[in-house]
Amino acid sequence: MAFGILVIGDEILSGKRQDKHFSRAIQILGSRGLELDWASYLGDDPSRITESLRRTFASKDVVFSFGGIGATPDDHTRQCAAAALGRPLVRHPEAVREIEARFGAEAYPRRVMMAEFPEGADIIPNPFNRIAAFSVGSHHFLPGFPEMAWAMMGWVLDTKYSALFRESLPHEEAVIVHDAGESDLVDLMNAIVADYPDLKLSSLPSFVPGGGRLIELSVRGLEPRAREAMSRIRTEVARRGWRTSERAR
Repeated sequence: MAFGILVIGDEILSGKRQDKHFSRAIQILGSRGLELDWASYLGDDPSRITESLRRTFASKDVVFSFGGIGATPDDHTRQCAAAALGRPLVRHPEAVREIEARFGAEAYPRRVMMAEFPEGADIIPNPFNRIAAFSVGSHHFLPGFPEMAWAMMGWVLDTKYSALFRESLPHEEAVIVHDAGESDLVDLMNAIVADYPDLKLSSLPSFVPGGGRLIELSVRGLEPRAREAMSRIRTEVARRGWRTSERAR
């Protein structure tokens, strides 16, 4: 099962605010032995948000969407989720009760609009201010405020996906190859990919100030297989005469 995130808001794309959700989502998933498979950034464009959600709803991925679920004119995510599903927006009774408990008579007429979710949605409780977020199937729509969103993301994972948790992330083995170009090693990389289809191979080149270049080769997966593949990489790199070193921890 793949995990993805959507980060929504013109303020992110314009640079007025720096996104914090990407790195924190990786941490929240990683602490449960899960990995982020993809991430997308969207501005406050209803047609683009709706089309993106149609595509992700069809994918069956687990998606966490951050931002745009308020009640101001630039918040479109609730409406776009409903449009993508072909469902009406309806007031969720439990979400209404939470808002009323928080604001009393001041819940009306505007704050209560934040309890309008696509028909059939479940609420995600918000311990910060009692304004609930919502889930529809494997999609979970959270506020843009980090103080709220991250705790709510953890709650969703612990409540709905604990059966997927692993004790740790896939094992990774890595080596730094000095002064080789990727073209010098691409045949070796192709051979590893072909012989170890259960592993993920990564090649990260970089340049050294003052001259020279480095390539970090890594493989990720089950530990015995990753160690076996890296042993083969080290042996072949040494045979070709390239110097190696260990990656800094």
